[in-house]
Amino acid sequence: MIEVSNSLSDQLAACFGERITIEEGGTGITTIKVGVDDWQDVAQTLRDDPRFAFSQLTDLCGVDYLGFGQEEWETHDATSSGFSRGVEGLGPGRFNWQERPEASEIEQRFRVVVHLMSISKNMRLRMSTFAADEGMPVVPSLVEIWNSANWYERETFDMFGIVFEGHPDLRRILTDYGFTGHPFRKDFPLIGNVAVRYDEEKGRVVYEPVEIEPRVLVPRVIRDDSRYTADDIDQAANEAADSLSPGAE
Repeated sequence: MIEVSNSLSDQLAACFGERITIEEGGTGITTIKVGVDDWQDVAQTLRDDPRFAFSQLTDLCGVDYLGFGQEEWETHDATSSGFSRGVEGLGPGRFNWQERPEASEIEQRFRVVVHLMSISKNMRLRMSTFAADEGMPVVPSLVEIWNSANWYERETFDMFGIVFEGHPDLRRILTDYGFTGHPFRKDFPLIGNVAVRYDEEKGRVVYEPVEIEPRVLVPRVIRDDSRYTADDIDQAANEAADSLSPGAE
Protein backbone atom coordinates (compact mmCIF):
# COMPACT_ATOMS: atom_id res chain seq x y z
CA MET A 1 0.00 0.00 0.00
CA ILE A 2 2.84 2.41 0.83
CA GLU A 3 4.67 1.64 -2.41
CA VAL A 4 1.54 2.36 -4.43
CA SER A 5 1.02 5.67 -2.62
CA ASN A 6 4.62 6.79 -3.16
CA SER A 7 4.48 5.82 -6.81
CA LEU A 8 1.27 7.81 -7.23
CA SER A 9 2.84 10.87 -5.60
CA ASP A 10 5.80 10.72 -7.97
CA GLN A 11 3.54 10.48 -11.00
CA LEU A 12 1.35 13.34 -9.77
CA ALA A 13 4.37 15.56 -9.21
CA ALA A 14 5.76 14.75 -12.65
CA CYS A 15 2.43 15.42 -14.35
CA PHE A 16 1.20 18.57 -12.61
CA GLY A 17 4.32 20.14 -11.11
CA GLU A 18 3.60 23.34 -9.19
CA ARG A 19 -0.09 23.26 -10.04
CA ILE A 20 -0.68 20.96 -7.08
CA THR A 21 0.59 20.47 -3.54
CA ILE A 22 1.01 16.86 -2.41
CA GLU A 23 0.41 15.78 1.17
CA GLU A 24 1.18 12.37 2.62
CA GLY A 25 -0.94 11.94 5.72
CA GLY A 26 -1.30 9.06 8.13
CA THR A 27 -4.59 7.92 6.63
CA GLY A 28 -2.98 5.84 3.89
CA ILE A 29 -4.39 8.00 1.08
CA THR A 30 -2.54 10.58 -0.98
CA THR A 31 -3.96 14.11 -0.81
CA ILE A 32 -3.42 16.92 -3.29
CA LYS A 33 -4.37 20.58 -3.04
CA VAL A 34 -5.36 22.26 -6.29
CA GLY A 35 -5.92 25.92 -7.08
CA VAL A 36 -9.51 26.72 -7.88
CA ASP A 37 -8.51 27.94 -11.37
CA ASP A 38 -6.96 24.54 -12.17
CA TRP A 39 -9.73 22.52 -10.50
CA GLN A 40 -11.43 21.25 -13.66
CA ASP A 41 -8.27 20.77 -15.73
CA VAL A 42 -6.55 18.68 -13.06
CA ALA A 43 -9.72 16.64 -12.54
CA GLN A 44 -10.04 15.99 -16.28
CA THR A 45 -6.45 14.77 -16.46
CA LEU A 46 -6.89 12.53 -13.43
CA ARG A 47 -9.78 10.83 -15.17
CA ASP A 48 -8.42 10.56 -18.72
CA ASP A 49 -4.67 10.05 -18.23
CA PRO A 50 -3.93 6.28 -18.32
CA ARG A 51 -1.35 6.71 -15.56
CA PHE A 52 -4.18 7.59 -13.15
CA ALA A 53 -7.54 6.52 -14.63
CA PHE A 54 -9.59 7.83 -11.71
CA SER A 55 -12.87 6.85 -13.29
CA GLN A 56 -15.06 7.18 -10.22
CA LEU A 57 -15.83 10.04 -7.85
CA THR A 58 -16.95 8.40 -4.62
CA ASP A 59 -17.51 11.46 -2.42
CA LEU A 60 -17.58 15.26 -2.45
CA CYS A 61 -18.14 17.49 0.58
CA GLY A 62 -17.52 20.98 1.93
CA VAL A 63 -15.59 22.31 4.92
CA ASP A 64 -16.08 25.63 6.76
CA TYR A 65 -12.98 26.89 8.59
CA LEU A 66 -14.70 29.71 10.45
CA GLY A 67 -13.54 29.48 14.06
CA PHE A 68 -10.92 26.85 13.17
CA GLY A 69 -8.39 26.46 16.00
CA GLN A 70 -10.37 28.62 18.41
CA GLU A 71 -11.16 27.23 21.85
CA GLU A 72 -14.31 27.97 23.80
CA TRP A 73 -13.47 26.06 26.98
CA GLU A 74 -11.11 26.76 29.84
CA THR A 75 -10.05 23.38 31.21
CA HIS A 76 -7.18 23.46 33.70
CA ASP A 77 -8.00 26.93 35.02
CA ALA A 78 -11.66 26.08 35.50
CA THR A 79 -11.45 22.69 37.22
CA SER A 80 -11.66 24.20 40.70
CA SER A 81 -14.88 26.02 39.90
CA GLY A 82 -16.48 23.47 37.57
CA PHE A 83 -16.54 23.09 33.80
CA SER A 84 -19.85 24.91 33.53
CA ARG A 85 -17.97 28.09 34.51
CA GLY A 86 -15.20 27.50 31.98
CA VAL A 87 -16.96 28.73 28.87
CA GLU A 88 -15.17 31.40 26.86
CA GLY A 89 -18.05 33.22 25.20
CA LEU A 90 -20.12 31.57 22.51
CA GLY A 91 -18.46 29.38 19.91
CA PRO A 92 -19.57 28.72 16.31
CA GLY A 93 -23.30 28.10 16.10
CA ARG A 94 -24.06 29.24 19.68
CA PHE A 95 -25.30 32.75 19.07
CA ASN A 96 -28.26 34.67 17.74
CA TRP A 97 -28.52 35.06 13.97
CA GLN A 98 -28.29 38.84 14.27
CA GLU A 99 -25.08 38.52 16.30
CA ARG A 100 -23.35 35.92 14.12
CA PRO A 101 -19.58 36.34 13.76
CA GLU A 102 -17.89 37.59 10.62
CA ALA A 103 -15.05 35.81 8.84
CA SER A 104 -12.95 38.87 8.07
CA GLU A 105 -9.79 37.21 9.41
CA ILE A 106 -10.26 33.98 7.40
CA GLU A 107 -8.39 34.12 4.09
CA GLN A 108 -9.57 30.70 2.93
CA ARG A 109 -12.78 29.70 4.64
CA PHE A 110 -14.62 27.27 2.36
CA ARG A 111 -12.95 24.12 1.08
CA VAL A 112 -14.24 21.44 -1.28
CA VAL A 113 -12.88 17.91 -0.80
CA VAL A 114 -13.24 15.12 -3.36
CA HIS A 115 -12.40 11.42 -3.07
CA LEU A 116 -11.52 9.56 -6.27
CA MET A 117 -11.02 5.89 -7.04
CA SER A 118 -9.14 4.22 -9.87
CA ILE A 119 -10.54 0.73 -10.32
CA SER A 120 -8.04 -0.37 -12.96
CA LYS A 121 -5.03 0.91 -10.97
CA ASN A 122 -6.41 0.01 -7.52
CA MET A 123 -5.65 3.51 -6.17
CA ARG A 124 -7.48 6.17 -4.22
CA LEU A 125 -6.86 9.91 -4.13
CA ARG A 126 -8.14 12.87 -2.13
CA MET A 127 -8.30 16.20 -3.98
CA SER A 128 -9.29 19.55 -2.50
CA THR A 129 -9.50 23.23 -3.32
CA PHE A 130 -10.46 26.49 -1.60
CA ALA A 131 -13.04 28.95 -2.90
CA ALA A 132 -11.42 32.25 -3.77
CA ASP A 133 -14.10 34.46 -2.16
CA GLU A 134 -15.48 33.54 1.26
CA GLY A 135 -18.36 35.99 0.83
CA MET A 136 -19.53 34.22 -2.33
CA PRO A 137 -17.72 30.87 -2.52
CA VAL A 138 -17.66 29.63 -6.11
CA VAL A 139 -15.97 26.44 -7.35
CA PRO A 140 -16.23 24.98 -10.89
CA SER A 141 -18.55 21.99 -11.13
CA LEU A 142 -17.22 18.48 -11.80
CA VAL A 143 -20.50 17.06 -13.10
CA GLU A 144 -19.28 17.03 -16.71
CA ILE A 145 -16.27 14.94 -15.63
CA TRP A 146 -17.95 12.62 -13.09
CA ASN A 147 -21.74 12.31 -13.16
CA SER A 148 -21.77 11.18 -9.52
CA ALA A 149 -20.78 14.70 -8.48
CA ASN A 150 -24.30 15.94 -9.29
CA TRP A 151 -26.08 15.24 -6.00
CA TYR A 152 -22.92 15.67 -3.93
CA GLU A 153 -22.53 19.23 -5.24
CA ARG A 154 -26.20 19.96 -4.63
CA GLU A 155 -25.85 18.75 -1.04
CA THR A 156 -22.72 20.86 -0.50
CA PHE A 157 -24.49 23.88 -1.96
CA ASP A 158 -27.48 23.29 0.31
CA MET A 159 -25.47 22.73 3.50
CA PHE A 160 -22.52 25.14 2.97
CA GLY A 161 -23.72 27.62 0.34
CA ILE A 162 -20.84 26.83 -2.02
CA VAL A 163 -21.88 27.62 -5.58
CA PHE A 164 -20.72 25.13 -8.22
CA GLU A 165 -20.37 27.05 -11.46
CA GLY A 166 -21.62 25.08 -14.45
CA HIS A 167 -23.82 22.68 -12.48
CA PRO A 168 -26.87 21.78 -14.60
CA ASP A 169 -29.41 21.90 -11.75
CA LEU A 170 -27.97 23.57 -8.67
CA ARG A 171 -30.78 23.75 -6.09
CA ARG A 172 -31.42 22.60 -2.54
CA ILE A 173 -31.68 18.87 -1.99
CA LEU A 174 -32.15 18.38 1.78
CA THR A 175 -33.84 21.55 3.05
CA ASP A 176 -37.05 23.28 2.03
CA TYR A 177 -37.23 25.69 -0.92
CA GLY A 178 -37.76 28.68 1.36
CA PHE A 179 -35.09 27.68 3.87
CA THR A 180 -32.92 30.53 5.16
CA GLY A 181 -29.17 30.01 5.45
CA HIS A 182 -26.98 26.93 5.15
CA PRO A 183 -27.03 24.57 8.19
CA PHE A 184 -23.42 23.32 8.05
CA ARG A 185 -21.88 26.78 8.07
CA LYS A 186 -20.23 27.68 11.35
CA ASP A 187 -22.15 30.97 11.46
CA PHE A 188 -25.50 29.15 11.32
CA PRO A 189 -27.15 29.07 14.79
CA LEU A 190 -27.57 25.63 16.31
CA ILE A 191 -31.14 26.52 17.27
CA GLY A 192 -31.95 27.41 13.65
CA ASN A 193 -33.71 30.49 12.34
CA VAL A 194 -37.36 29.40 12.40
CA ALA A 195 -39.49 26.67 13.99
CA VAL A 196 -41.74 24.55 11.79
CA ARG A 197 -44.92 22.85 12.97
CA TYR A 198 -48.28 21.71 11.63
CA ASP A 199 -51.18 23.97 12.60
CA GLU A 200 -54.40 21.97 12.89
CA GLU A 201 -56.61 25.09 12.77
CA LYS A 202 -54.98 26.42 9.60
CA GLY A 203 -54.55 22.95 8.16
CA ARG A 204 -51.01 23.58 6.96
CA VAL A 205 -47.40 23.84 8.03
CA VAL A 206 -46.51 27.18 9.61
CA TYR A 207 -43.17 28.87 10.26
CA GLU A 208 -42.63 30.67 13.57
CA PRO A 209 -39.73 32.42 15.35
CA VAL A 210 -37.49 30.14 17.38
CA GLU A 211 -38.27 30.25 21.10
CA ILE A 212 -35.20 28.27 22.24
CA GLU A 213 -32.35 30.31 23.69
CA PRO A 214 -28.83 29.45 22.50
CA ARG A 215 -26.79 27.84 25.26
CA VAL A 216 -23.56 25.98 25.81
CA LEU A 217 -23.88 22.41 27.02
CA VAL A 218 -21.65 21.20 29.82
CA PRO A 219 -19.61 18.18 28.69
CA ARG A 220 -19.67 15.04 30.75
CA VAL A 221 -16.41 14.61 32.64
CA ILE A 222 -15.22 11.11 33.55
CA ARG A 223 -12.63 10.97 36.29
CA ASP A 224 -10.71 7.97 37.64
CA ASP A 225 -12.05 6.89 41.03
CA SER A 226 -10.53 4.09 43.10
CA ARG A 227 -13.98 3.18 44.35
CA TYR A 228 -14.97 2.08 40.88
CA THR A 229 -11.91 0.26 39.58
CA ALA A 230 -12.44 -3.09 37.91
CA ASP A 231 -10.70 -5.07 40.68
CA ASP A 232 -12.81 -3.50 43.42
CA ILE A 233 -16.00 -4.13 41.48
CA ASP A 234 -15.08 -7.78 40.93
CA GLN A 235 -14.18 -8.21 44.60
CA ALA A 236 -17.47 -6.68 45.73
CA ALA A 237 -19.38 -8.92 43.33
CA ASN A 238 -17.62 -12.03 44.63
CA GLU A 239 -18.29 -11.08 48.24
CA ALA A 240 -21.94 -10.52 47.45
CA ALA A 241 -22.17 -13.90 45.72
CA ASP A 242 -20.51 -15.67 48.65
CA SER A 243 -22.91 -14.09 51.13
CA LEU A 244 -25.86 -15.39 49.13
CA SER A 245 -24.55 -18.95 48.76
CA PRO A 246 -26.38 -21.71 50.72
CA GLY A 247 -23.33 -22.51 52.86
CA ALA A 248 -22.73 -18.93 53.98
CA GLU A 249 -23.26 -18.13 57.64
